[in-house]
Amino acid sequence: MIVFLNTASFGPRETLEMLLSKAPAKRQVTAILFLLLLREVGSETIKYSVLEESDRGSFVANLEKDLGLGLGELAVRGAQVRSKGSKQHLQLEQSGNLLLREKLDREELCGDTDPCLLPFQVLLKNPLQFIQGELQLQDINDNDPEFLENEILLKISESSRPGTPFPLKIAQDLDVGNNTVQNYTISTNSHFHLVTRDHNDGRKYPELVLDKALDHEEQPEMMLTLTALDGGSPPRTGIAQVHIMILDINDNAPEFGQGLYKVQVPENSPIGFHIITVSARDLDAGTHGELSYTFFQSSSQVMQTFEINTNTGEIRLKKLLDYEETKFYHVEVEASDGGGLSGKCTVKLEVMDVNDNAPELITSLLISDIPENSPETVVAIFEISDPDSGDNGKMVCSIQNHLPFNLKSTVENFYTLLTEGALDREKKSEYNITITVTDLGTPRLKTQHTITLQVSDINDNAPTFTQSSYTLFVPENNSPALLIGTISATDRDSGSNAQVTYSLLPPQHPHPHPQPHPQQQPQPDLASLVSINADTGQLFALRALDYEALRAFEFRVGAADRGSPALSSEALVRVRVLDANDNAPFVLYPPHNASAPYAPRHRLLVQVRDNGEPPLSASVTLHVLLVDGFSQPYLPAAEAAPERAQPASLTAHLVVALATVSSLFLLSLLLFVALRLCRRSGPAALGVCSAAPEGPFPAHLVDVSGTGTLSHSYQYEVCLTGGSGTDEFKFLKPFFPNLPPPNAAQQTEGSAMVRNSFGFH
Repeated sequence: MIVFLNTASFGPRETLEMLLSKAPAKRQVTAILFLLLLREVGSETIKYSVLEESDRGSFVANLEKDLGLGLGELAVRGAQVRSKGSKQHLQLEQSGNLLLREKLDREELCGDTDPCLLPFQVLLKNPLQFIQGELQLQDINDNDPEFLENEILLKISESSRPGTPFPLKIAQDLDVGNNTVQNYTISTNSHFHLVTRDHNDGRKYPELVLDKALDHEEQPEMMLTLTALDGGSPPRTGIAQVHIMILDINDNAPEFGQGLYKVQVPENSPIGFHIITVSARDLDAGTHGELSYTFFQSSSQVMQTFEINTNTGEIRLKKLLDYEETKFYHVEVEASDGGGLSGKCTVKLEVMDVNDNAPELITSLLISDIPENSPETVVAIFEISDPDSGDNGKMVCSIQNHLPFNLKSTVENFYTLLTEGALDREKKSEYNITITVTDLGTPRLKTQHTITLQVSDINDNAPTFTQSSYTLFVPENNSPALLIGTISATDRDSGSNAQVTYSLLPPQHPHPHPQPHPQQQPQPDLASLVSINADTGQLFALRALDYEALRAFEFRVGAADRGSPALSSEALVRVRVLDANDNAPFVLYPPHNASAPYAPRHRLLVQVRDNGEPPLSASVTLHVLLVDGFSQPYLPAAEAAPERAQPASLTAHLVVALATVSSLFLLSLLLFVALRLCRRSGPAALGVCSAAPEGPFPAHLVDVSGTGTLSHSYQYEVCLTGGSGTDEFKFLKPFFPNLPPPNAAQQTEGSAMVRNSFGFH
C-alpha cells in the first residue's frame, strides 16, 4: 500500500515529530531532509491500494493516523469521504478508519485500463479543507485466458519454406499485468514449433514457425492444440484447436494499398455508420486471386463494436460508440485469397467527443433553514462534474441574479453557496435557489438543482397599535364589568414572537396632559377603574362611573410579544364619561344676538357628531321666538314620563334614530293637521299652550328644519323667558294632534326614543 501524506493538513512541527518518531536515530537527518522536500512540494494526493474483490467493510487505512490528526479530530471537523461520480466506494468511520463500502470488481470499473485508479476526496467542514485521494484496485488472477474461437483455421502452402512464421489468434484475458496471458504452447509435432511474441500494444501473441517443409500429398491437413497461460500462481489456461490445411502452391499473397489506415468517427454516429473501406489486390488468377476480408487478432471489444463486409472490405458500426468509455480502437484486417495466402493491414480509429453528457451536481452539505439577521452564512457545498472533454467538459455555475446569495469556488469544481448578508423573514420567508451548471460545448447542456431555503424568525419587531391613541365614551352609572372598548396591536413576527399580550401601564410623572377640570375630583387609582384582557385587548369598567365625580381620565396600555427578548409598545387611551342626561355628543351653538332686546326671533344650530373615523355629524336649525312672561300654562300638559332608558352605546342611539326617521315622516303630517286645527280653534282647543294673562301664546313658536344629514323637517316648541336672567333653553314636545293612537304605549315609547336619540330630555 502506497501512502502520500498531505502535509498541508498539519504543521511542520507535527510532521517533523512524526517522521523522527518513526525513523531510526541514524536516519533522522534524512527524515528532516524529506520533510523539507515535502514542504517544497506542497499538498500531495493521498494514495491507497486494495485488492479487487475484497469483502465489503475491508480496512483500507486510518485517515486520522495518515493525516497526522488527533484522536476523534476527523469527527469533530465533520469529515466526509466522497468518490468521484454518484457511486460511492468508500465509507469513513468515527474512529477514522477508511473501509470499503462494497466489493469492487476491477474489470467492471476499469476494463483493461492499468493501473485502475478510483479518485476520491476527503472534505473537512470545520475549518473547510479538501484533500484529494486515489484508491488503486490491484488485480487478482480471477479470469481464465479465452480464445474467441474454439478452432483456428490456418492454410499453409506446401511451398512454404522452413523458418516461415505463421501468427495465430490471441487469447483474451480480462486480467491485467502479470495476471494476463504471458505464454503460449503448442502440442508436440514434427513440423512446427511455437514462439510467443509481443504485440505493439503490449499483448503477447503466438506465432507458429515452420521447421520442416510440408507436403500436401503426404499430409493435406493436421490438428494441433494451442494453449494460452497467464502469469498467475498457479497459472490459468485456455486452449484452442489449430486446424492446418496444407495447400497447393499459390505464389502471390494479397497486398493492401497501405499498411495503416487512420480514421476519426464522432461518438454519436448511428449504428450502421460507414467508417472506412479497406482494399487489397492479388496478382494470381482464379480462386487464388479471389479475396475475402476478416478481422484478425481482434479483441472482443472490436468484434462487438464493428463489422466488416467479407467481399468488399467495408467496415461499419455495429454498436454505439462512447468517447468516455473508449477513445481509440486498433482494428487489424486480413485479406485472404483462395489459395490460402493472406495480407494484413491496421485501421487506427479515433473516437471524436461530442457534447452528450450534461453536467452533474452532487451536494456535500445542504442547510434548509437559517435564522434571519444572521451574517454571511454557508447554505450549501456541492461538486460539479462533466465527463466530456475539451470545451464540452468545461462548466460554469450560476444562480438567479435577484437573490441575496453568492457562489464561491473553493477548489476545482467545488462551490460554496453563501448568503450575501443578513436576511429579513418579514420581507421574504422562503427562497427557491436554482443552481444552474452549464457546459461550454455545442450545443450547451445544463443541469439545474433547486434548493428550498426557509428563513426562521427571530424576535426583531415590536407590536404596533392600530392607533396611537384611543378615545372611548362611557355613560355614567354603568354596570360593573361593562365592555367599554377594544384596542388592537399586531406584530410582524411569527409564532410566539407574534403573540401579543396587553397590560395597563403605570401613569407617567409628571403628567404630560392638561390638568382636570377644577370642579372634577382627583382621579382615583386606575386599577380600580378599568381592567384589560391580556389576550384580546378588551377594556372593562370595573365599577360604576359618576359624571359629576369623574368626567374623563386617561391611561397608557402596553402591548408586548412573547418572544425572546420580549419587545413592546404603548398606546394612549382616553375615557370620557357621559352625563346620564346628555349621553349623546350634541353641540349647541347659541345665537349671536340672544341678549338683543329688539330681536324677537333667533335661529339656533344644533349639531350631533359621532366618534368614528372619520367622524360623521348631523345638524338641525331651530327658529326661536322670544316671548315675555312665559309661564307653565303655556306648556303642554305633562305626560307620564317614560321610564328612564338605560345608558346605551352611541351606536345604539344612531340605529334607533335612523329607525324612527321613517315613522317621523308620518308624524310630521299629523303635526301639520294639528297646527292647522290649533290656528282655527285657538291654543286652548288642543291644550298645547294655554293663554297667559297678557293673551294667548302663539301656536307656531319655533320652526325647526333639518339642514344636516337628516332627511326630513320637524317642528319643536322652544319657549324662552324674556328677562329671566338665564340662558337655559326649554325644549318642549313636538306638536301632535290629539288623535287616539292605536297603541298609547307604543306612542309614548316612540316619542321618548325620538327625544332621546337627539339628546333632548
